[in-house]
Parts: sequence; structure tokens; C-alpha cells
Amino acid sequence: MPPGVTPTGVIGDGVPELTRDGFLDGRLMIWQPRDGYRAAIDPVLLAAFVPAESGESVLELGCGAGTAVLCLGRRVEGLALHGLEIQPAYAALARRNAAENGIALTVLEGDVARPPPELRAASFDHVLMNPPFHPSGSAPARDTGRDTAHREGEAKLSDWLDAGLRRLRPGGRLAIIHAPARLGEILAALSGRAGSIDILPVSPRPGAPARRILVSARKGRGGEIRLWPAFTLHEEASHSPAAGSYSSAALSILRGAGGLWVSGCVRVTEY
Repeated sequence: MPPGVTPTGVIGDGVPELTRDGFLDGRLMIWQPRDGYRAAIDPVLLAAFVPAESGESVLELGCGAGTAVLCLGRRVEGLALHGLEIQPAYAALARRNAAENGIALTVLEGDVARPPPELRAASFDHVLMNPPFHPSGSAPARDTGRDTAHREGEAKLSDWLDAGLRRLRPGGRLAIIHAPARLGEILAALSGRAGSIDILPVSPRPGAPARRILVSARKGRGGEIRLWPAFTLHEEASHSPAAGSYSSAALSILRGAGGLWVSGCVRVTEY
């Protein structure tokens, strides 16, 4: 369990169906299924990669139990937060988590490929997403919630990006965390529709291949592509129980001390 993420037990009349986990050093408490899809580091990194400011509007596509969008809402006050979730049970958890954390969040139920009418009529300053990593033809997970979160359904990666760009106002920014192997698909979907693209590889340790990529893009043509040095989660060259301390930059993000953006640049080290 990474720093800033702490389990605090289970509920459910003796049936351990949910756990209540602390994020951002316990400043955000999240109910999530004990089994099935469980949030850990990815939604915290995604939230930190959104350069939102007070007064702006934010939409998370596929918000699950709300971890990413609520991490953002805890870090930045005064945001108008919205989430779209296809699984009713996770949408209900997102509403519960928002209410119990005192963060205003509007959660709509629907598919990314066919969003509800009230969402189709709206536009946002920021859209964030953590789409399924695995193509639809990959082996399904036994748990339905985990399978929906990890394996593409009717909506493919290009559909997620198309939906995100459609929901952005002109000049708004999209943020996505995904597998490095699919960076080409992401850039192809953004081509001609978004510019000022920032790519941040996330590596488990120095010298190791990236396990995740964070991509941010501004809706509208123009602007360069910037590839940043890898954000390294662990300081040691080998990650093990004996040598697995988090880097100072990673600790800062996981504990909610700040975001990944500083004066228009990505913070890959602590300074």
C-alpha cells in the first residue's frame, strides 16, 4: 500500500464487501469494493496531472468510486466537479464518497460512447480519464467490476478520447493515464483536434521502463509536443521490501502536498 493510502477496515453486516481507504495522508476517505477494481496510485497521479484552478469545471469519464476526481477536489477548492460512470454500484459509491468527504460532485450514469443528454449539452475546462488498459479481445477478469475497469467494452480507447474532446470547451485541457504501449493510439486520436501535448512517463525506479504514461493536451490545433523526463516512483534502482522507498516527488504527490504542474512545467523532482 503506497504512502497516503491506508486501509481502515471493512463494512457490511459482517460481510467484507467494501473497505474504506485513506488517500492523501487520510485527508480523503474512499469506500471501494474489497474485491474487483480498487484504486491505488494511478488515480492520485492522474488528479495531480490536472492543472485546474478554483472556479473551473471538471469532468471525469469513468469515475468509478470517485477517487481521482475527489483527489483533485480535495487539492483544489472551488471546482465544479462532475463524473460519468457506467456501473451503477460504482456511481453510488462515488456519490457516497463525495458526500462523506464534504466535496460537491455531480455523478451521472451512462456510457462514454453514449453519454446522457445533460452531459452532451455541457462543456468543461478539464476532462480527465483512466480508460481500460486492455483491448476488448483480451482475457476477461472473473470479477465484473474489475473486468469493466480493465478491459475495453464497446467504447475503445479512441472513443474515450473523442468523448473527452467533445466535452471540452475550446482551449480546455484533457488528461489521461494509460499504458505506454498505447501512446501511439492516444496521439493518433488527438491529431488535428488537440495541441500543446505534454507526455510524462511514470517509471517504478531509475533506469526502468515506464509502466504508465500521463498525457495532457489542449483542445484546438497548434502547440508543440513536450516529452518530459520520467517521473520516478522509487529512489532505489531495485524495488523490494528492503529497498523500496518512494522518491520525494512521489511522496509529495501521494500525500497531497501539491500537483505535478509548477508554473507551466511538470515537476518530476522535488524542488
